[in-house]
Amino acid sequence: MGTGLVASILAFAVGADLDFALTANSDQHGFDLRTVGVILMVVGAVGAVLSIIGFIAGGGVFRRHRTVVDDGQGTVVRRGDTYL
Repeated sequence: MGTGLVASILAFAVGADLDFALTANSDQHGFDLRTVGVILMVVGAVGAVLSIIGFIAGGGVFRRHRTVVDDGQGTVVRRGDTYL
């Protein structure tokens, strides 16, 4: 949930800045920064909801599976971590 939620909140914040804090002339043609702001806020909100749903559906925590292979004498030969 960590990076997905952070990216979603960041996209929402940038979108809010573009929509609410930016003053643009309505007579300009072409690239409308307010529309980009609204789009970023919608994408950020949807991403945050999906991240939270994924976090809840996954049991609420990230699970780590560690695999350790030793040589029989206590020396670690290989170690692997998998995050689910």
